Amino acid sequence: MLEVTPMAAEVINELTTQSEGATDDIGLRFALATEQDSQAALELSLSEAVDGDEVVAAPAGAKVILEPAAAQFLEDKVLDVRQDDEGNPAFAIARQETSD
Repeated sequence: MLEVTPMAAEVINELTTQSEGATDDIGLRFALATEQDSQAALELSLSEAVDGDEVVAAPAGAKVILEPAAAQFLEDKVLDVRQDDEGNPAFAIARQETSD
């Protein structure tokens, strides 16, 4: 299952509380889209879960919503936040560390 770092949860909470008409049901939703060159790409939006979505309860009450294909793609990943070149927060996805 997707792991969400505390820093990513904090940014998700900031985004969802700033969203117009925000409710407790709103979360950061990942959907898998196929680009024209057949590469998979993740689409991010702020929305409520729909039937079939997987909801990940993250730290500090943040909510991450995964459509089924995205849930499968992200099942062994970690959602974190890094700073972009301008110092703004940007979501980053990495593989989960496995302990042998």
